[in-house]
Amino acid sequence: MLAIYPYHHIIGENEVESDGYVGCVTYLLWTTLAAQEHSGKQGWTTQSYLEMGAAWVVRSHHIEYFLPASAGDEVVIETWVSNFGKTRCLRKYLIRRPKDDAILVTAETSWTLVDIAKRAPRRIPDEIVDAFITVPESDEPTSKRSAKTIHTE
Repeated sequence: MLAIYPYHHIIGENEVESDGYVGCVTYLLWTTLAAQEHSGKQGWTTQSYLEMGAAWVVRSHHIEYFLPASAGDEVVIETWVSNFGKTRCLRKYLIRRPKDDAILVTAETSWTLVDIAKRAPRRIPDEIVDAFITVPESDEPTSKRSAKTIHTE
C-alpha cells in the first residue's frame, strides 16, 4: 500500500498561459488527477464510488505557489491523505520539478464524500478508510524527502 503517491506529468504547450507559465487552474487539475489515480491504485476508482452511490466533492482548496513551471518541464505531484473525519478527508499535495528538486506548489484539498441520490454528505465507510495510510505531518514529503514509500503487509 502506497501512502504517498507520485503522479508524474510532462507539461504540454496547451497547459501554459500567454505568459509562458502554468496557471492556477492547471495546477488544481493536476491535484485532482493525482488524487483520482492514487485512489484508483488503492482499489477505489471513480466507478467504485459510483457503484456505492457516492462521489467525492471539494469543500475547499488551499494552494501556495513558489516557482513557475513551463512547457516541457517534468513535474511530480506527490499526494497523500492527511486525515479522515466522519464525512471528510484532507488530502495534501507537493508539486515539484525533479530536474532541480524545486518545490513549485504546495496544496491541500478538503474533500467531502456525498450520497449522490440525497445530495448530502455521507459517512466514509471503513473499507475506504482502511484502503489508505494516513500520513502524519512529520512524514510528509519535502524537497529532500520525497515520494516516501510506506508499505504495509
